[in-house]
Amino acid sequence: MNGAGTAMAEPVAQIIIAIIPIVGIVMAAVVIFFYLLWHHREVVRQIETGIYKKPVFDLYLFSVLAGFLLSGIGAVLTVLFLLVDGISYTLLGGLFLWLLASVC
Repeated sequence: MNGAGTAMAEPVAQIIIAIIPIVGIVMAAVVIFFYLLWHHREVVRQIETGIYKKPVFDLYLFSVLAGFLLSGIGAVLTVLFLLVDGISYTLLGGLFLWLLASVC
């Protein structure tokens, strides 16, 4: 195997490298499915026994946290794109997240 990357790899290695992300996505989907199924059955049992309490959703706190996260990601992307490409159209990616954070 001379050179870098998977282009120079053996065909068997290329197949294994191509299968790894597919297996990871399928396994994640199975875990998420069974989590949702378990949670649904738990809520149904709580409703049947009469101990179910509807969860309280704090929209204000969610908006503040989403704003902080989007602002932080937007700032990092803006600085990164500014350092890599200078002032160009790629800089709009980070600035868009800052704009989106100001709406939250």
